[in-house]
Amino acid sequence: MIVQEKVIEVIDEEWLTLISEAKKLGLSIEEIQSFLHQNDEKVMGEK
Repeated sequence: MIVQEKVIEVIDEEWLTLISEAKKLGLSIEEIQSFLHQNDEKVMGEK
C-alpha cells in the first residue's frame, strides 16, 4: 500500500535524523541503545 510506504519513509527519515543528532552530541551506539531500551521498558510497564 502506497500510504504505508510513505509513513515508513517518514519514520525512517526521522529515526536517521535522531540517531545522527545523538552521534553529533557524542553519544555512542551503546548509549543510544540503552536509552531506547530504558524508555521501551517504561512504556511497556505502563500498558
